[in-house]
Amino acid sequence: MPYAVTVVFDIKEGKMEEFMEHILNNARCSVRDEPGCRQFDVCTDPDVPNTVFLYELYDDLAAFEAHQTMPHYKATGPKVADLVANKTLRTYARVDR
Repeated sequence: MPYAVTVVFDIKEGKMEEFMEHILNNARCSVRDEPGCRQFDVCTDPDVPNTVFLYELYDDLAAFEAHQTMPHYKATGPKVADLVANKTLRTYARVDR
């Protein structure tokens, strides 16, 4: 069953460029290297300049759990920890119609 993950990051003032470098690399590696990662979008809103929204789609919960064990995922967390003021993660399982 498809599994969606959303994350909203509030980035500290002056840290957006550095944050984007790391999160875009994580997104590229996730889609390229993880068979269960179907989509990994990094989104911004010009009207909310220090906020980043991620939309990730995985084959299932197991694929998301595998994502969390990947070297690029594990490397990204420590690199962005001091750049983020707040992080909100939500997960969703698709409801079959």
